[in-house]
Amino acid sequence: MSFQKPAFVLTLSCADQSGIVASIAGILAEHGCNITDSAQFGDVKSNRFFMRVSFSAPDTMDEAGAERMLKPVVDRFKMTTRLHPVAERMRVLILVSKFGHCLNDLLYRHRVGALPVEIPAIVSNHRDFYRLAASHDIPFHHLPMAADTKEKQEHKLAEIIEDEKIDLVVLARYMQVLSEDLCRTLEGRAINIHHSFLPSFKGAKPYHQAHMRGVKLIGATAHYVTPALDEGPIIEQEVARVDHSMSIEDLVNMGRDVESLVLSRAVKWHVEHRILVNGNRTVVFR
Repeated sequence: MSFQKPAFVLTLSCADQSGIVASIAGILAEHGCNITDSAQFGDVKSNRFFMRVSFSAPDTMDEAGAERMLKPVVDRFKMTTRLHPVAERMRVLILVSKFGHCLNDLLYRHRVGALPVEIPAIVSNHRDFYRLAASHDIPFHHLPMAADTKEKQEHKLAEIIEDEKIDLVVLARYMQVLSEDLCRTLEGRAINIHHSFLPSFKGAKPYHQAHMRGVKLIGATAHYVTPALDEGPIIEQEVARVDHSMSIEDLVNMGRDVESLVLSRAVKWHVEHRILVNGNRTVVFR
């Protein structure tokens, strides 16, 4: 019987300077670790250096041991780091309203193993998808939102996030604005899909606006949630080409396909620890 060696993903950022890559590689080699994947980026404008390293470790090394191993290098370069055991899957909470294409896509990818996460719950302000949740054996929480109940319901949402030890919240076409307090609480761990190619055509009916303007490209944007509505760091965008013969319905249907693709990419990159926030931008090691 063969046993898989402990494996980790290290993500880091620090002031850009010489010797960072060599020091990381050296400390890993010194302790019998093997680098399986590495990517780095130096941002000239901010003078910040970003790196993602996947490595396997000796059988006796646990997460605490890996952190002790890395500490001299982390302290030397004053790094901001996160160490992620590969065997631990992120716990993802999905929020949805009345459009289920993104939810359905994420659940399918999860079912076939293309999205390596745990989904302990789905939350919605409508009942439309409780059967879909049940078909995947995932608890469904109905939290209807109204002006006089929103604060109370959002408190329940926060309780679910805490009780289920949620690592990432995904707004899969969840058509409610989260409060500033909750946005701050979820900083860096909540992803939204915006049904337009930001910053163009914001609002409730972007495809109608696009059709009226005769656009030739439509798109979608996945970004981190911040208190500033639809202004969070962008993770991924995609476009599809359209022409004069297409109806609004054609644009909507095509747009939903693009939304599903963009959101699934963003979620997958996040749970694989491929995204580092760089001010109001992101570094994505694909």
